[in-house]
Amino acid sequence: MYAGFVLYPLTQTVRYSFYDWNGIGAATWVGTRNFATVFNDPQLYGSVLHAFQLVIFFSFVPVALGLLIGALLRGLKEGRFTTVARTVLFLPQIIPLVGAAIAWRWLYAQDGLVNQALGWVGLGHLTRGWLGDFGTALPAVGLIGCWVATGFCTVLMLSGIARIEPALYEAAQLDGAGPVREFFAVTLPNLRHEITVALSVTTIAALASFDIVYIATQGGPGYSTMVPGVQIVRLAFTENNVGLASALAVVLLLLVFVVALPIQLLNRTSR
Repeated sequence: MYAGFVLYPLTQTVRYSFYDWNGIGAATWVGTRNFATVFNDPQLYGSVLHAFQLVIFFSFVPVALGLLIGALLRGLKEGRFTTVARTVLFLPQIIPLVGAAIAWRWLYAQDGLVNQALGWVGLGHLTRGWLGDFGTALPAVGLIGCWVATGFCTVLMLSGIARIEPALYEAAQLDGAGPVREFFAVTLPNLRHEITVALSVTTIAALASFDIVYIATQGGPGYSTMVPGVQIVRLAFTENNVGLASALAVVLLLLVFVVALPIQLLNRTSR
């Protein structure tokens, strides 16, 4: 099953990347020309740059927020509030990304809740169509991903904090450490594994993002939010350029390995 549905399509993608093929007729061998196009076409390598920008919103910010929220919830007694807080934070993880993107598209609309809220607090001059503005479309999409990933990171950090030996916190308190010193001296060093997992999962999700971007903007306005996942679908199924789409997919696969492997190796070295 794995060979049939994963390995075979993967090898075929690598194979098609060396051909000029429309998916129907005869394929023509072009060597590495498709890869040269990926790195020379501003629209194609620009989509890769957009994916790296989304890493900030999909990965770095949620991990930082997860650490902060996890540390704050650790200081609270177990009860109804902490249970509700964890549930609310994790809810975005069980909502289909398509549904989340549709809901946020409504919120970002010209007459949506975001602009209404700005008007209520006297910032009406800032209102705009957030997903239709060249300057704000990509950060707006990034915030959707941040909202989705923060709950996952928070729950992951809370599970890591729960396994830290309480005696370590007691020893830190006896030495006069406050909440901030406790966090950097006890909590953060003991969450290396959880941080590595969170960074790996969310970084790959950012580089391979498709659902949120496709539903929210379809890569627009213009190409301001175009990412490799959407670009691959457009090249293969709209422009019938399977060879170039395959080359971009291979480049994306290599980028995921290049980014994810150092994170894993750093975790092993630190441990």
